[in-house]
Amino acid sequence: MGHPLGLGPNTNTMNTGNEKKMGLWQVIALAVGTMVGASIFSIFGLGARVAGHNLPLVFVLSGIVALLVAYSYAHLGSRIISDAGPMEFIIKGIGDGLLTGALSFLFWLTYVISIALFAKGFAGYLLPFLNLHPSPLGMGLMEAGVVIVFMVLGILGSATVGKAEFFIVLIKLGILGLFVVLGLRTLRLAWVTPSFSPAELKGTLNATAIFFLSYMGFGLVTNASENMRNPQRNVPLAIYLSILIVTIVYVSVSMVAIGNLPLPRLIQAEDNALAEAARPFLGESGFLLVSIGALFSIASALNATLYGGANVAYALARDGELPKVFDRKLWFGSSEGLYITAALGIAFALLFNLNGIATITSSVFMVIYLFVLTAHWRLRRQYGGNPAIIAIGLIVVTAVFIVLSIYQWRTNPDSLFGTWAVLGGSLLLEWIYRTVTQRTFITREAGLLKKGEEIVEREVKGVITHLGKLKEFVTTQRTGK
Repeated sequence: MGHPLGLGPNTNTMNTGNEKKMGLWQVIALAVGTMVGASIFSIFGLGARVAGHNLPLVFVLSGIVALLVAYSYAHLGSRIISDAGPMEFIIKGIGDGLLTGALSFLFWLTYVISIALFAKGFAGYLLPFLNLHPSPLGMGLMEAGVVIVFMVLGILGSATVGKAEFFIVLIKLGILGLFVVLGLRTLRLAWVTPSFSPAELKGTLNATAIFFLSYMGFGLVTNASENMRNPQRNVPLAIYLSILIVTIVYVSVSMVAIGNLPLPRLIQAEDNALAEAARPFLGESGFLLVSIGALFSIASALNATLYGGANVAYALARDGELPKVFDRKLWFGSSEGLYITAALGIAFALLFNLNGIATITSSVFMVIYLFVLTAHWRLRRQYGGNPAIIAIGLIVVTAVFIVLSIYQWRTNPDSLFGTWAVLGGSLLLEWIYRTVTQRTFITREAGLLKKGEEIVEREVKGVITHLGKLKEFVTTQRTGK
């Protein structure tokens, strides 16, 4: 029988706001929702062209590389609880300087651009699915509308975002699971058997560098650490389990795609590869299945990315890395960072062609991965971590970054130039901003002190509330009323 006040031995009196926080599987849904986004429905055409029949093997190798980075995210994320996520790790490990300030801005901007991409993708799938002509006005209204819907979810709080994401991801994985189960019956094993010729190995190496970026959503777990239950335990679990789930999805879906459609047809299909791969065993109904799956995939990715971007903006502003405007509370008690992130996501979707920018954001993430690994190496004595795993991660990710840069140079040099131009431009903007505002490391320390005070104040209020209830209970027992 439990205690009358709910203060039994298994109750943590300090976690008074836990009912408003996300549980383990809701956080996993955020990461999976981001990773298994819109790209899964078009990624296999490019994969078939680069890696051929070795595509399932590529996703295994990419998952292993992702785990090397995830080790540092999981280890640091369980000890450094901050919605700023990797930027908090970098600042602690490398210090608050011009480079980390520029990376902070770029990190948040990648979320804004991703939101715009997802909004465009959602509108692009939904209008034809509803048999509506994709006019500029219709596309614009749909892009703005879907971002606003998920912004409202963000206003309702972390628990609401987590629950919505869990159910959307469940439906999405159910659709992909159906695609896999039905496709396995007609799978041609010879088409999915890896080849180790020099040309195939070169293609496998290039594809591993490219599709490693398909796993980059696992870092979103650390951007939700302040809003999840028991982050010390759940951050590592959510990161590792989400990568495992996504690897199984990528490998199984790529096996069905490669094993059911001849390679030239899969390459020719390019952006619509999954729909074409479904034709041999689903016919025209495959288009319907893939369209519904794409809509749920994009919706879950948009929901998770908007939530993560708002958290990053708030946390970085609170700690002095972004302007304080992102830290202010506005309507309905939400931080202004949520509204600014959503508004800029809509603006980017309406005003820009983002195809070229998308590859640049991926390169920025690679740079952030390298800095996180470097920060972990420097923090390993303070926060722990296996030096061999960190060193191997640094070597492997550096090699992947070089391979990706060479591939970009040969196939799309503009994106490579764009990456370095964006990095250089952000450094210049950060220098101007620091010069004008005279922001220093002290500002950041004051922000961290304020955060600590807020946490202590919240916990003390929780204890006082429970003590009041306990006093009331004891008084009631004594008086017999």
